[in-house]
Amino acid sequence: MTPGSPPPVVSSGRGSALRPFLELVRSRLIEFCREPEALFWVYGFPLLMILSLGIAFRQKPIEQLRVDLVRGPAAEADREAIGAADAGLRPAVVEGATAAERLRTGRCDLVVDREASGRLLFRFDASRPEGVLARDRVKDALERAAGRRDLLASSDAPLDAPGGRYIDFLVPGLMGLSLLGGGLWGVGFAVVEMRMRKLLKRFLATPLKRWQFLLAVMVGRMLFVIPEMILLLGFARLLFDVRIFGSPWAVAFLLALGATTFAGIGLLLAARAKTLEAVSGGLNLIMLPMWLASGVFFSRERYPDWMQPLLRLLPLTPLVDALRGVMLEGLPLSACISEIAIIALWGGVSFAIALKIFRWL
Repeated sequence: MTPGSPPPVVSSGRGSALRPFLELVRSRLIEFCREPEALFWVYGFPLLMILSLGIAFRQKPIEQLRVDLVRGPAAEADREAIGAADAGLRPAVVEGATAAERLRTGRCDLVVDREASGRLLFRFDASRPEGVLARDRVKDALERAAGRRDLLASSDAPLDAPGGRYIDFLVPGLMGLSLLGGGLWGVGFAVVEMRMRKLLKRFLATPLKRWQFLLAVMVGRMLFVIPEMILLLGFARLLFDVRIFGSPWAVAFLLALGATTFAGIGLLLAARAKTLEAVSGGLNLIMLPMWLASGVFFSRERYPDWMQPLLRLLPLTPLVDALRGVMLEGLPLSACISEIAIIALWGGVSFAIALKIFRWL
C-alpha cells in the first residue's frame, strides 16, 4: 500500500456473503439470454406444442366412420338407410375382397356383410374404438330402417364447456413437462458443460461454497419459470379459453415446487458427470418413463392396475395430478397433500445427495 492511499475495504456481514451467490445467479441469467436457441426451447417450444395439439384435438363434429357394405342384393338399400339415419357414418358398397383388404389396412372401420338369410355379419378390429362404435351405430341405423321403435325418447347433449376438453387436460401436463425439461436439461446439462469448460475449476479457487453454487444454478433456472408459465397460460387462455378453476396462488406454488424438484434432480445427475454424453444418457433415462407414463398426453389409468403405485411415485405424476386437480377441479392445496409430499421428497433428497457427492472437477 502506497503512502496516502485509502485502506482496503474489508467486506463483512450478510451482504458480502450473498454477493457471490447473487453474482453467479446474474451470470447464469446473462449467459442464458445470450443463447437464442435456449430461449426458443424454453419459451417457443411449449407454445408450439399447445398450438399444434390444441388444433389437432380441437372441439369438432364427430369424425365420420367409414363403413364398407359387401356388394349384394340388399347392399344399396342398406347404404341408403345408413346414410339417411346417421350423418356420422360414411357407407360405401364394395366387393368382399376389397372390403377385407380395406379393413386390414385401416382404410375402413367396419365391414357389413348381409348373408342370404338376412343375418348381418360385422367385421371390425376390436382393439380400435372406431370399429366398435361403427358396429353399434350401423346396427342401430339398420334396425330403425327395419321398423324398430325406441321404448324411451332420448336426445344428446355433447359437453364442450371449458374444463372438460382435451386441451384443458393437456395444458397442465405440458406445464409439468416444461418444468421437467427445464430442470433436468437447463440445470444438469449446464453444470456438466461448465465442468467441461473448466469453469468449475475456477470456482474451486474462490470462497464460493458448494451449496451457494448449486443453489445459484437452481435459482437462475427458476427465474425463467415465472415468465415461461405466465406466457404458456396466457397463450392457452387467449387461443383456447383454458381457465384455472382453482386458486392461481396454488398453481404458482405447485409450479415453484415442481421447478425446484426437477432442478434438484438435474443437479444430482450432473454432480459427477464429466461428459455431455454421460449426462445426456442419464437425463433421457429419467425423462422417458415420465414422458410416457406420468399422464401428460393421456390418462395414466390406461396402464394396468399393478403399475399404478409405481407410476404415482414418479416425480412428474404427482405434479401433473395436483395441477389438474387445482386447475380443472378447483381443489385446494390441502386436497393435494400426498402429491405435494412426494414432489417435495424428491426435490429435498435429490438436492441433499447432490450437495454430498458434488465434485468441482
